[in-house]
Amino acid sequence: MESMSDYMAPRSGARSFSPMLARKSDLYLPTHINSKPRAKFQVRALLGHCLYRRVFIWSLVILFILVGTLLDPRFPGSSSNVLGIVRSGKSPIQETDNHGETLSIQEPVGVDVEPLKQEVLDEVQLQVQGGAIEDIGKDESIDISTSISTDDPPHEAGDASKDNLVVSDGAADSEEENEVAQLQEVAADGSENAEWPKWLDYKHLDGYYRGLRALVRPLGYKPEYPKPSMTASEHVPTPHHADLPKPTLYRPQPDYDSDEWRRTYVPVKTCFVDAAKKVPAPDLYAYRGLVQGQPKPAIGSHEALGLRDDVCFDRFGRYGPYGLGYSVDRGGLSESMDIESEGSETVWEQSGQINWEGVDWAEAQGACFRSNQDRFFTGKETEDAERTAAGLKKLNRTAIVVRTYVGFKWTAHAILNFRAMISELNLKSGGEYDIHFLLHVRDNNAPIWADDATAGEIIRSNVPSEFHGLCTLWSEAQMKLFYPGNFGETFENPSNGDIHGVYRSAHMPLQHFAMMHPEYEHFWNWEMDMRWTGSYYELFDRLGKWGQKQSRIGAWERSAKYYIPGVHGTWDNFTELVNDELKSSKRWPVIGPVSFPGKVGLNQGENFLPGSCSSDSELFNCGVGEEADLITLNPLFDADESGWVFAGDVTGYETTLPMPPRRCSIVTASRLSRRLLSIMHEETWRLHHSMFSEMFPPTIAFHRGLKAVFAPHPIFLDRDWPQTEIDTAFNGGVNHTSGGHGSPFDLKNEHNHKGTTWYYNSEFAGLLWRRWLGYAQMDGRGDNGGRAGEGAARGGREEELDPNSSGRLCLRSMLVHPIKWENPSERDE
Repeated sequence: MESMSDYMAPRSGARSFSPMLARKSDLYLPTHINSKPRAKFQVRALLGHCLYRRVFIWSLVILFILVGTLLDPRFPGSSSNVLGIVRSGKSPIQETDNHGETLSIQEPVGVDVEPLKQEVLDEVQLQVQGGAIEDIGKDESIDISTSISTDDPPHEAGDASKDNLVVSDGAADSEEENEVAQLQEVAADGSENAEWPKWLDYKHLDGYYRGLRALVRPLGYKPEYPKPSMTASEHVPTPHHADLPKPTLYRPQPDYDSDEWRRTYVPVKTCFVDAAKKVPAPDLYAYRGLVQGQPKPAIGSHEALGLRDDVCFDRFGRYGPYGLGYSVDRGGLSESMDIESEGSETVWEQSGQINWEGVDWAEAQGACFRSNQDRFFTGKETEDAERTAAGLKKLNRTAIVVRTYVGFKWTAHAILNFRAMISELNLKSGGEYDIHFLLHVRDNNAPIWADDATAGEIIRSNVPSEFHGLCTLWSEAQMKLFYPGNFGETFENPSNGDIHGVYRSAHMPLQHFAMMHPEYEHFWNWEMDMRWTGSYYELFDRLGKWGQKQSRIGAWERSAKYYIPGVHGTWDNFTELVNDELKSSKRWPVIGPVSFPGKVGLNQGENFLPGSCSSDSELFNCGVGEEADLITLNPLFDADESGWVFAGDVTGYETTLPMPPRRCSIVTASRLSRRLLSIMHEETWRLHHSMFSEMFPPTIAFHRGLKAVFAPHPIFLDRDWPQTEIDTAFNGGVNHTSGGHGSPFDLKNEHNHKGTTWYYNSEFAGLLWRRWLGYAQMDGRGDNGGRAGEGAARGGREEELDPNSSGRLCLRSMLVHPIKWENPSERDE
């Protein structure tokens, strides 16, 4: 019998089940039956806390005013469209805006798509075929040699597709975001003096939706946005290639075979997908050049982080190696076989179409590490000291911890995404990263530690067989045992949730996981609804190296702002700007731990400053070369008076004293060091401190003097925002930051994020992602446009196959979140 620990930690011999099930929605999982009873509505949950009480009372007051106004015969019947009240794609409502235009919100209409015939290639049954293909993982000169016409394609002029598909991100299906979205919508709907958001008046950008036939060399690339100057730029013709350009291999990993690498590091051994070691991990593909007119990121940049910004990725180069575009009976996923696919066969010329049936990722990941274990530190102090003295450099390892839960609906695209993540981060790096799924068991009565059969059935019923061995189970009942005792008073509890619940304390199971895995130095906290169009290795590797290069001097102050290249210039300019602001305001930068009334010391000490911060060192070198304890993907803002709804969810501190100073980063995706998680662990078990999930890690780093940075990854906007307006909207808080009064995370300001590619309430992220995948979307452009999910349907198979169109999309690397559904057939499941 398999031991209980085999299910409580990753294992290699996971059993599999056949993916060929009758219904499409059950293709990757058996039918899931959720027997957990539904929570009963309680009146005290509505009136038991100040926020709910305020919202409820104001809602009643506004309701009475509205009823009285509507019944008044003098009422003219005009209306105003307020974001947060209008909900896309919910009902056939027509509303008039401040300019007298009419926005039409329509019901979804199904679209019948004719399947596209798939070119047949030689199937690979766990073997490798094909010759060498050019590699563009390193910076090289760009050359695009195809027949080009400079006429603007008809479809780029704004012609609507005949498809009539309504698209909008539905209710969030992640555990935390479901409740936070509902709570914030209630508060937003009941707020006073709501104004028409400025960004709804800005023109939509068209460049995102041009495709491969408009590819140009980087030197000839002219972005639609931001414009090079305030004056209107000259017209730049859009090229139109008669033949599609060909993608080439993309390898952002170091050249492990180079003499330079071998002189410095332990050699890397090749890793394989299969146990027989016949199929090496495949490469992804990219296109040299950029699509003419495609906008640049408005916030953050590729250059600042060391990401390539002269290549783009299409859906087949990104996911084709992992099963996109060929059938289940050939080892693929039968996804994207009914959409445009011209030239997609290039991505299989070297590897062939790999048969992924029966792959065990835990075994593949474990085998890769075992064959390369001499390259890494172990987490054991004595042994690591010996390895340091041995000569060649050793590396620390990182765990990507993906939070999932019982009931999550796996789809073909989700499987593709995590195949890519494991292959690119573990197999292609020689074991530098490991991927784990932290599976939340919602039923606290399930005997997941006492009964092997129960634990096994939960995994089999909720996770595709290829990922079984990567799962670690946890429950809130477990957290109550691991962190027992009285946590004391809470300043505010807007959610009315339990302190051990995933909603308020998602950090607890991550802390526990870190304590159980001393082999990792860093832990990325990741979510199921996040996607990255480029190489995962490039993303995580560059973020880590960028964080290591940052100085502690001004780090908290830089991290409190959004970096906007169109306003701030280069990253060096931005750094100087922040330093000048500190000097002019006579404020000191935060370098070490902060003091506040009631602060209690740690058993493990208080001094976490590196030697580079000593008094005899150059000041700005303080922290340079030190690994960051916390890397976030949104600003580290001051939560006090920010208007963020959970800013007061602080537990275990003396409530007779002022609330301790707090820092927060919305969206929990972040990299945490073992040191930070160890301190958080002590704060939780010994001091009984906790805060809302997105606030606890940044605040503890702030209190204890750890190194924390916000990485300015590229974020794109769907509209032609004036550059200064971006700065006003996103850095409108205290001291021209994202925190305090005027914060973009205030309930009344969060609507500004809806047109971005990265925020929990974004509408543009899912829209652009699905267009990139090849599905028609209502993108809000045109005379009858508006927000995502409104206007005419564009894109999709019919448009991309049209010889006059620019073809399928090719995007720079970018993070998109949230992605709640991908194939339109999944939307209502």
